[in-house]
Amino acid sequence: MKKRPLGLVAIVLYKSFAALLLMVTSIALLLTLKNYQNLEVFSENYVLEGKSIIIDWLLKKVLNLNPRTLAFSGIGAGVYAIITSIEAVGLWYEKRWAHVLVLGLVGISIPPEIYELIRGFSPIKILIFLLNLAVFGYLLRNFPKHPN
Repeated sequence: MKKRPLGLVAIVLYKSFAALLLMVTSIALLLTLKNYQNLEVFSENYVLEGKSIIIDWLLKKVLNLNPRTLAFSGIGAGVYAIITSIEAVGLWYEKRWAHVLVLGLVGISIPPEIYELIRGFSPIKILIFLLNLAVFGYLLRNFPKHPN
């Protein structure tokens, strides 16, 4: 088995984890869309003493979304999960196209992340911004040379 640089392995794990989260999000949104009426009935009849605050907040957020928004978000998250999985596999096999794809997608996401940080700080926003900067910097410094 070929030994890969630790930074590359960390990026592949990060991308794999992100792809998994995106896929779970996509499935949850699409299942919510499929069971939208049942979810409304459930939210009206469901009472959990002491623990209903989080569930109630989440149900209100989801039920206030337009079904078209749920569908678009679910499909978008699924497509992005597939792309992120392809990035992870390409990076694992150290393909040049994967480096270009990740550099492009991460590079495109940095300006909106800066805008979001200007609008308001949160630990998760800062963490994701720093992770994406680290990924971008690492891949830029370690861009594979074109074979002769």
